[in-house]
Amino acid sequence: MLIFDGDYPMAYGGIELNRDVTRSLAEVRAADGHPDNVAFACLPEMRRGGVAAALMKFTVRRKRKNSILQGLVGTAAVYGAARGQLAYYHMLAEQGEGAVLTDGEALAKHVDIWEKAEDWNALPVGFIIGMEGADPILWPGQVHEWFEMGVRVVSLTHYGPSTYAHGTGSEGGLFALAKDLLREMSSCGMLLDMTHISDESFFEAVNLYEGPVLASHQNCRALVPGQRQFSDEQLRIVIERGGVIGASMDTWMLCPWYTLDWSNTGGYKRRDHFRREDISLSHVADHIDHVCQLAGNADHAAIGGDTDGQGGIDGAPCDVDSIADYQLLVPMLEERGYTREDIEKIMYRNWVRFYADHLPAGD
Repeated sequence: MLIFDGDYPMAYGGIELNRDVTRSLAEVRAADGHPDNVAFACLPEMRRGGVAAALMKFTVRRKRKNSILQGLVGTAAVYGAARGQLAYYHMLAEQGEGAVLTDGEALAKHVDIWEKAEDWNALPVGFIIGMEGADPILWPGQVHEWFEMGVRVVSLTHYGPSTYAHGTGSEGGLFALAKDLLREMSSCGMLLDMTHISDESFFEAVNLYEGPVLASHQNCRALVPGQRQFSDEQLRIVIERGGVIGASMDTWMLCPWYTLDWSNTGGYKRRDHFRREDISLSHVADHIDHVCQLAGNADHAAIGGDTDGQGGIDGAPCDVDSIADYQLLVPMLEERGYTREDIEKIMYRNWVRFYADHLPAGD
């Protein structure tokens, strides 16, 4: 079965962790200098696992007071670093490793090729490009420039306060420029990813933004307490707006008995609080099922891997050794009574439908 990974910050691994994602997973691991962040994805492994496409993220934060994660000091540096990560995806596409998909027709053709292929190993992986945290958009009107460069999804914030909104680990509403940014996003067709946004900012944003919303990698607060997850009210809003919610593989967001203090993430190690073997793909299936129960159907649940963005293997469920193991969700969902049609929706069709409906029409 094909897979659409709803969130993969590949540029983080390729640039910041200096990995050659065009090599096999074994080669990436052998060459890696990050023993605390063991890779579980690369382009050949995506093909092996039937991962036809992904929302490929780039993330650059501006450093400011109360920043939770590191960031860059100047706006020019933020903009330049983001352009570099975006260029990384375009170069992978030029090299034939991927295909940047900017319109619905291109996405439909790409998925059709993968569905009909007998061998995925020579196929390019589809890239829909997303910006995680809007700090690189230096003024609201600049979102049109990013759209012209192929970006199709933007989340307002990441960790802590950003230029436009409060994010994970901070509390508060939107900042002054957010209203104008949301208006410009709606006017050019840029899709709004609600992931990482604080509660107050969430409700303000959905009231201001008129376009389609999604939650690329977001789990359920009813199952795992804490601000990083969405409440049922927030999940229902995304569902009612026709959005899709990708279940994250991040074990911080899957451990039901531990709530992370996001103000000191640099000082926390997962294994101080739970063993890796305590969290499995069954927990991911729980969050998928919860979204389906809220919706009354399987049309809004999907995979939102946060693949390698959450700390590699150490931050993934114990039965995930590579991205190809996302396929293990298929028999788990079958055991829970999901039909083949509904499982296909969850594994890839829901994301394909959402983007095919809301990306621009082809030429």
